[in-house]
Amino acid sequence: MNKFIKLLLTAALAATLSFAQTNQLLTFKVQTIDNKALEVTEAKNGLVFKDFKGKVVLLEFWGTHCPPCLMSIPHYISLTKEYKDKVAMVAIEVQMTPAEQLKKFVEAKGINYNIATQKDNLDFVRYVSNRAGWRGAIPYLIVLDTQGNVIDIKRGYASENYVRALIQYALDKEKKNKAKKENNNTKTENNNTKTESNNTKTENNNTKK
Repeated sequence: MNKFIKLLLTAALAATLSFAQTNQLLTFKVQTIDNKALEVTEAKNGLVFKDFKGKVVLLEFWGTHCPPCLMSIPHYISLTKEYKDKVAMVAIEVQMTPAEQLKKFVEAKGINYNIATQKDNLDFVRYVSNRAGWRGAIPYLIVLDTQGNVIDIKRGYASENYVRALIQYALDKEKKNKAKKENNNTKTENNNTKTESNNTKTENNNTKK
């Protein structure tokens, strides 16, 4: 892990610690403006989006009248295209822009990721607010790795390079975990083969006797 990523994760540590395990796992349906219902379940250290299994998830609270939010839109569009099979984004508009106006805004900007409204998802927004410590300031970005663990919480504007570095870190971590798992499976198979071979030898020796 490079120094840049270490600094990012260290800065996010205090925030991510608030994503602690609760007694009962809650499930939400995040309603998007194009009528999708995204199933989200709380996890020990974050959130699991059932529809985006195996993907890095960017969850943002934003507004149509928020200058830094508007500055972020072009690079979220770009990153969604660049990592189309590996990253999913859900942006929840929290400035109460009317639904029809928001749909026109999304179309005009060419937004290619999931958009939802706070009005349609009050329980989920309240849950994230309580758990992650969101107090209303936007933009507010939560980055989840492929397992649903929070790897960063960014308050304020996040540059394209900043977000890309986090995405790449999460993808690299997943790649390493898969390689490690495959290596362990290979070792287990080899050990089983050795055991079978030893058992065969023992049986042969017993037969000779």
